[in-house]
Amino acid sequence: MTLLRNRPKKQRKPYRDPLQVIALGFAFIILAGTILLMLPQSSRSGQPTDFVSALFTATTSTCVTGLVVVDTYTHWSFFGQCVILTMIQIGGMGFMLMLAALSIFVGRKITIRERVLIGKSISLDSMSGIVSLARKTIKNVLLVELCGAVILAVRFAKDFELKDAIWKGVFHSVSAFCNAGIDLMGVKGEFSSLAYYAGDFTVTLTIALLVILGGLGFYVWDDVLSSGKGKRLSLHTRLVLTSSAVLLVSGTIFFLIAEWNNPLTLENKNIFDKLLLSFFQSVSTRTAGMDQMGQANLTPASTAFTMLLMFIGGSPGSTAGGIKTVTITLLVLTAISTLRGRQNIIVWGRNLSYRYVLDAITIIMVGVFCVFGGTLVLSMLDGVAFETAMFECVSAFATVGLSEGITPLLSIPSKLLLIAMMYVGRVGIITLGLAIIVRGRKESNIKYPDGKIIVG
Repeated sequence: MTLLRNRPKKQRKPYRDPLQVIALGFAFIILAGTILLMLPQSSRSGQPTDFVSALFTATTSTCVTGLVVVDTYTHWSFFGQCVILTMIQIGGMGFMLMLAALSIFVGRKITIRERVLIGKSISLDSMSGIVSLARKTIKNVLLVELCGAVILAVRFAKDFELKDAIWKGVFHSVSAFCNAGIDLMGVKGEFSSLAYYAGDFTVTLTIALLVILGGLGFYVWDDVLSSGKGKRLSLHTRLVLTSSAVLLVSGTIFFLIAEWNNPLTLENKNIFDKLLLSFFQSVSTRTAGMDQMGQANLTPASTAFTMLLMFIGGSPGSTAGGIKTVTITLLVLTAISTLRGRQNIIVWGRNLSYRYVLDAITIIMVGVFCVFGGTLVLSMLDGVAFETAMFECVSAFATVGLSEGITPLLSIPSKLLLIAMMYVGRVGIITLGLAIIVRGRKESNIKYPDGKIIVG
């Protein structure tokens, strides 16, 4: 009996919330990428890259943003570009989904805990069919990226040697699908993005389609591919497809009108090129970050509308950032219901819980606070004009990557500020918030009497 009593108890592993694992996982990938990019082998010059530049590049790659402090083509060697591309793929798909791909490849069984983590990483609460969804997602992503790489490589072969064209095709296909916005076109001019291919139908349309597909969300992919034979699309999928179409069309029309007579962008283009460039601007602002018109050349109206589209971003569970299309759509539906005097939010015969409304309001308010606070700090630190600083902060928070050209010129404190904003924007406001809150707190059962206030 004494021996049994004195036997040491088996140590239990400390519990970590799935959201904490996701937040820490992204931080670990950024740190590992920073160390690799600081190596002399990662730069073309063979010299070590300073810590801040390596950290900024690792963060913008893992958080699939696209803001850069050094030109990706001219500064980084082939090894450095491979490191960047790996971080883009991991950051775009989610590191848990990448681990699932590795487990499936080696035939290892995915545990219950890992299923929860995979679900959280792609914004799903249910574990039902999560492994099947992960398997199909991985297969479809690789297939889409391969198709994009082949098309782009064939087009780039007209301008570059075959080996270089293949590498550029692969890099830009993955970068576009993951909505990263990082490019290798520095050979045509540092920080020029895709300006050299402005009006090129093949490059523009291929990149745009990759961006759109990546920004819809993996759940939407599965729902659309599984639809048919009497199965209807889910409410979430219909909201995503409708809101995405509305934003794309309205953005294209707005930029076409606003930039029509702008000599720095569309004035000297034919009608086809004007339409193509306006469409690409509308697509790219939704967190893709690849640029053809030059953001510093836009009219003030276009700049303001670009910031709005950047802030909205893509859809939940996708490679895109921003507050998400469903969030802003839910807020619009709430306003419409209120103006009509309705107590409930009804969409296509379904009632939406006010819990979703509270989540949407929280996301938007915290997003506005982050962007406005970052803008004030950035403008004070480097004396940047308020509008330019806001453009940079919205781009960082929404993980877009579009810039008016000030990123490489910023001071170290300002770069560190943008690094923090990119991390928060990618990991997610609610994910990061829940990750740092002490778990186990239960909502109080005490019910207080209703209070009355005057709103408006």
